[in-house]
Amino acid sequence: MENFGVLNYITYLVGCILIVLLPGPNSLYVLSLSAQQGIRIGWAAAAGIFVGDAILMLATALGAVSVLTTYPALFVLIKYAGACYLAYLGFRMLNGAWQSLRQRTIHELDDAPVLRQTSGQSAFKKALLVSLLNPKAILFFLSFFVQFVDPGYKNPAIPFLVLGVTLQVCSFVYLATLIYAGNKLAEAFRRRKTLAAVSGGSVGALFLVFATKLALASL
Repeated sequence: MENFGVLNYITYLVGCILIVLLPGPNSLYVLSLSAQQGIRIGWAAAAGIFVGDAILMLATALGAVSVLTTYPALFVLIKYAGACYLAYLGFRMLNGAWQSLRQRTIHELDDAPVLRQTSGQSAFKKALLVSLLNPKAILFFLSFFVQFVDPGYKNPAIPFLVLGVTLQVCSFVYLATLIYAGNKLAEAFRRRKTLAAVSGGSVGALFLVFATKLALASL
């Protein structure tokens, strides 16, 4: 993958898988719709998430390319800001996992209001908004992606495209699993509270590793 300006692709792929597997508002929304209203509505919601994430990643790539080629000093500052942000996320996830293990409680799908019947178009629009109305997403994508981009590559857009497509493929496989196994997975999330807490803590620890790697890396 170095030929496409991507560094440590296997490490990036593992990180993508762990990040995608972490339950979040996008995946829980798709899971809830699929479990309550069926596969067709679930896919409509998933499409909205794919489009929203693609828009955010495109904005991230365009901004990062500009920084890489025009303002290398600013790029260094963004790298350290990204490292701090990843560390912040990691500590929050570890703290949340610790609190969940101590209290033996975790947010469950049963706590969410029952969704009203909705059309595929409405599900798409709502999921698109869920994806786009996340001001932290661009900073997260930039701080995560930049670790695996060769700053000396002649066309920085290509590695960002490879990284973005990889993340979308991982997301597609995961959301497809949620859609086709919605009811079973919903029951698993309700019962396996310890597993959910350990999973969140593991991703938090991984974010701390990424933050350290990003802070110590040199252009």
